Amino acid sequence: MSSDVPDPLDALQREYDERRRAQEKKGERYMWWYLGYFLFGIHIVAFVMIYAISHAK
Repeated sequence: MSSDVPDPLDALQREYDERRRAQEKKGERYMWWYLGYFLFGIHIVAFVMIYAISHAK
């Protein structure tokens, strides 16, 4: 077997690694968006509770 012929198994492994890295990056981006929305929502709830407590009779 000559050395200039690429190994199909190496090509498949490389393609799999690239696809997995892209999926991890996408998942990480979604995780940051969910975290941002969660923290924003927590603050909204806190401000509403502060308003309710400060305006209670």
